[in-house]
Amino acid sequence: MSKVDDVLAEYGTTHADQAGIKLADKPQPLYQLLVLTTLMSARIGTDIAIEAAKELWRAGWKTPRAMRDSEWIDRVHALGRGHYVRYDESTARYLVDSAEFLRERYRDDLRGLAEAAGGSVKKLEKLLTEFPRIGPTGAQIFCQEVQAVWPWVRPYFDKRALTGAGKAGLPGDPAKLADRVSGSDLARLAAALVQVNFHTKKR
Repeated sequence: MSKVDDVLAEYGTTHADQAGIKLADKPQPLYQLLVLTTLMSARIGTDIAIEAAKELWRAGWKTPRAMRDSEWIDRVHALGRGHYVRYDESTARYLVDSAEFLRERYRDDLRGLAEAAGGSVKKLEKLLTEFPRIGPTGAQIFCQEVQAVWPWVRPYFDKRALTGAGKAGLPGDPAKLADRVSGSDLARLAAALVQVNFHTKKR
């Protein structure tokens, strides 16, 4: 097995996959990715953000309309069940604010965001930061994941992924990394390299 194969075998599961999102270029899964990105944008562990997202799905809030129709206290409790406790009350508000913004700006369909970006990844990053709670790091998280279904974003590796590539003995150049896997596996490779960086730090 190659180094890339080893990395993918050990860590090659995207955040979307971990959160139970069947990512596709469709309104509902793209919205779920936006929610997950919002949760991950707080100073909180990735595992906790993923568990909190699963609680939101269990409550039935998989669409922006369902999120807008939910009660604040119910969202707080769902986040609490996912142990998302330090930011539960503020995030419960951000989630509805984000769903409102999505309706006003993109008619509840994030494919409109892709259209507004006009093929520019830099513009996509900037537009993402207009959503409540999502900053530059959150925009990078979204882009890294969405490249699985938006080929025009590829190849996308954030600084954490590129640092992980170096630690795994792989090229630190996105184009060279992209040559190692098929386009559909780039999101998996990016997620895996973030994990390599994270686990190397912990040692």
